[in-house]
Amino acid sequence: MSTTYAYAATDAQSKLAPFEFQRRDLREHDVQMEVLFCGVCHSDLHQARNEWKNTIFPVVPGHEIVGRVTNVGSQVTKYKVGQLVGVGCLVDSCRTCPSCQEGLEQYCENGFVGTYNGNDRQTGAVTYGGYSTQLVVDEDFVLRVPENLDPAGVAPLLCAGITLYSPLRTWGAGPGKKVGIVGLGGLGHMGVKLAHAMGAHVVLFTTSASKIEDAKRLGADEVVISKNPAEMEAHLNSFDLIVSTVAAQHDLNPFISLLKRDGTLTLVGAPEHDHPSPQVFNLIMKRRRLAGSLIGGIAETQEMLDFCGKHGITSDIEMIQMQQINEAYERMLKSDVKYRFVIDLDSLRK
Repeated sequence: MSTTYAYAATDAQSKLAPFEFQRRDLREHDVQMEVLFCGVCHSDLHQARNEWKNTIFPVVPGHEIVGRVTNVGSQVTKYKVGQLVGVGCLVDSCRTCPSCQEGLEQYCENGFVGTYNGNDRQTGAVTYGGYSTQLVVDEDFVLRVPENLDPAGVAPLLCAGITLYSPLRTWGAGPGKKVGIVGLGGLGHMGVKLAHAMGAHVVLFTTSASKIEDAKRLGADEVVISKNPAEMEAHLNSFDLIVSTVAAQHDLNPFISLLKRDGTLTLVGAPEHDHPSPQVFNLIMKRRRLAGSLIGGIAETQEMLDFCGKHGITSDIEMIQMQQINEAYERMLKSDVKYRFVIDLDSLRK
């Protein structure tokens, strides 16, 4: 067991505060890592405030983690001490169901183990995340971080990056394809960067004219103000794929109408309340699809990291100290960050 320092919420009303606990002793296939940086995902806020009604308190959030290996179990073959590594949203799965066998651990039929707010498959102990000084994870759920990338900017790739990469890859974003990204936040800005790097024609949808310049800087070929009917109508029946990152309830029909025949609208934003049901004829008259997507499996997440290493892609971040996390949560609610907070865990070690 090793003493670990962290920030945790003890109930849904409490601010995050210093918390101390013991990480498990190394099992044969475990990797121990010193956490260097951890991204701040909106899911962290949902869990800390029990907005999804499933939080196990105390909760130590954080699933966008980059660190260096400090120790390995006796049977570890994939990683060595000193190596730069990452951990994303999951730290285990059943490994035997059809989804796991296909490398789609995020869809494990028996439920994957979350990096935090999960239960260890061997002991049942609650998992604690990356708002902490160290982590112990099975090597099969650890990822190689490209050494040419800024490690702080890599951290959000472990959730925001793979959340956009997976649907873009699944539905074939690339040269000759017209791809829309709805929303320019932590998820959306990664969607613009990745779709651009894949060679697609990228259109960013936003309600704010103030985001036009930034969207083009990030790689958007066009920007559409989604509340302007004329701008929307100009793109009717033209998209191969639209990925919506919006986490607020809204009407999907205007975006479905922009899809060409056999086009797909994929939802990755998770609103507190469901969207209104779309018009059925809007789907069936052009064989359009409405789909959803959840992060990615370990193999695909590694593929995403390697792709980002090749293309020099990281998240646009604002670095904070661990002690600023409660202020960061309030700013995140106001969309007052471009585009992802990342915690420097040295601030907690000091």
